[in-house]
Amino acid sequence: MFDNILIDDFTPPKTCTVERVTAVKHWTDTLFSFRITRPQAFRFRAGEFIMIGLMIGGKPVLRAYSICSPTWDEELEFYSIKAPGGQLTTELQHIEVGDGVLLGKKPTGTLVHDALVPGEHLYLFSTGTGLAPFASIIREPETYEKFKEVILTHTCRTGEELEYGKQLVEDIRKDPLVGELVGDRLIHFTSTTRDDTQSQRGRITDLINNGELFEVIGRPDIDPATDRVMICGSEAMLRDLKDMMVERGFKEGSNAAPAQFVIEKAFAGDGVTS
Repeated sequence: MFDNILIDDFTPPKTCTVERVTAVKHWTDTLFSFRITRPQAFRFRAGEFIMIGLMIGGKPVLRAYSICSPTWDEELEFYSIKAPGGQLTTELQHIEVGDGVLLGKKPTGTLVHDALVPGEHLYLFSTGTGLAPFASIIREPETYEKFKEVILTHTCRTGEELEYGKQLVEDIRKDPLVGELVGDRLIHFTSTTRDDTQSQRGRITDLINNGELFEVIGRPDIDPATDRVMICGSEAMLRDLKDMMVERGFKEGSNAAPAQFVIEKAFAGDGVTS
């Protein structure tokens, strides 16, 4: 039973606040984004994730979701898959403006600037809803203060699944706060694995190995001397790209020991990386 409309009738966990949905957009039959109110005291670093949930059957059900919003946004945005049979997303996909959503109080994560040593170029490799933390990072002024250039890659099964990212980048370029700062320093590369609607087709691992990515964007192969890397996507993609980075001489970093690449280890949407 979906109790969320009556969420005020329940006592939320002490680790959460109850926030209100301010906007919902369904991008495909399996993907949607939503925005909620932001507590005045809520602070986070671009790229971090937080626990999001609903009251289902009288009990709180929460999963980790990357925050898509930049740190300066007055609201919080999230991007989610509608996981088949997922306990949370089965209900979350039906939220409407005004509904209550549980929001955790302690954001965390490894996809943050603090986990990387200084470099010239920042590569953001994403698949599916793994784009979410990068939606925050590419809208953050600090990103362009730390790096000369940002290369965002997004790989999905079909062209329609790329639309959230395409709209995001288009809006950034027009944004009065960061648009001028971003300019032509943000490169957006997309590819699909199941249809031919895009000019590039294939898994990002293959496009890196065969050099097609670098040929298209007009840049040399990634180099640990100058490049820094963040990775977010499926478990298989994380594993394969991590191995590729290590083979190329990159060292994995963390908040405690910054280095040349980082991967996201939190999963949302009932097992699907946010």
